[in-house]
Formats: sequence, C-alpha cells, structure tokens
Amino acid sequence: MRILIIEDEIGILNFLKQGLEEESYAVDTASDGTSGLDMALTGEYDLLLIDWMLPGKSGVEICREVRKNFTKIPVIFLTARDTVQDTIFGLQSGANDYIKKPFSFDELLERIKVQLRPLTGEQSEFTLGPIRIDTLSHQVFRETEEIKLTQKEFALLEYLLRNKGKVCRRSRIIESVWDIHFDYNTGVIDVYMNALRKKLKLAKEEDYIQTIRGIGYIAKEI
Repeated sequence: MRILIIEDEIGILNFLKQGLEEESYAVDTASDGTSGLDMALTGEYDLLLIDWMLPGKSGVEICREVRKNFTKIPVIFLTARDTVQDTIFGLQSGANDYIKKPFSFDELLERIKVQLRPLTGEQSEFTLGPIRIDTLSHQVFRETEEIKLTQKEFALLEYLLRNKGKVCRRSRIIESVWDIHFDYNTGVIDVYMNALRKKLKLAKEEDYIQTIRGIGYIAKEI
C-alpha cells in the first residue's frame, strides 16, 4: 500500500514517514499544499494523510480537488483544530477521518488500517500449503509453528501470497517490496528469497515458491 503524507512540519513528516515505512507501507511526502496536490492527483496512492494548515493550498482545498477526481481514496486529516464545527467542516470537504495533534502513532496506524481494509477486501490471512500469514498480527506460521521473519522477508512473502497463482516479475517485486522505482540490481530479491525458503523450511519437493527463470517468482499450491 502506498501512502502520501502532506505535512509542513518537517519533524512530524519525517517521524510519520519512518514509522509507516517500518510498518511496510510505501511512503511519499510533500511539505506544501501545491506540490502535495500535484502528487495526490496522480492517483498513485491508496491513502492520503493531509495536514489541515499548509502553505500554498490548505488541506481542505487539497481534499476537495482530490474528491473531484478520486472518490474512493481514503483521506485522513492531521490537525490541531478540535471543535465540532471544524470536524464537521473537514468531513464535509471529503475527508474520511480526522485525528488531532498531538496524536499517538499507534492510534493513527489503526485508523489507517481501518481505512485501507476495504481496499483489500478485508482479507488479512493468506495461506500457501502449510504456510499461513496474518497481516494484522504480522505473524507467520508453518502449521502450528510460528516462523520469525524480518520486515522485508514478511513483506516479500505477503506480496507473493497476495498474488498467489500469478507470476510476480522481479521489477514489480522490487517496486512493491523495496519501494525502488529505478533501474536497480534485483539480485537482492534472490538473497531474501533464499533466506525465506530456509526459514519456512520448504524442502525441494515442496516447491510452493517457484523461480521463473529470467522473469521472477510464483507462489502456488502443489
């Protein structure tokens, strides 16, 4: 999932970007309303976090413009305003939710998950043979044994299982899991894939994750 943060307080902006990236979201940022609106109107984002008061264009102006083109992108306002009238005004401009500064990152994270849930059909568990992954609790099991994965290993496995039965090209994997959108040596995928197969204890005869030579990988039942 890709999130755009439009926030002019650089400390908050960097804090949110780091925290969300640690939760495996792809994050882009803008520190003013004008450039933020230009980025939002590309339609490349699954959710927008917008500060209410911004230089250039306000959060309300951005939200209204976005709603003219994209009716379903969730928008969450970040703001110090807290009156009932402000809340109503923000929601009427097209926002889905509203969180007052200062806020708990954990609370914001849960609000983000609530807004993104419909985009994934509310599915949070995926299986592949004896492997089960729970994206809400961030846990992976082989039958009843819990398997500890790193953040990137988890994100790689989640991407493969969300696309089970489809060939996942190396370029798409590097974009989606590593958030890299330029010519890059995709050999890092092989290193993580080898570690992932080892941790999941996938024997050669259990070829649930197959290499498509020269193209990428596919996760499928056998």
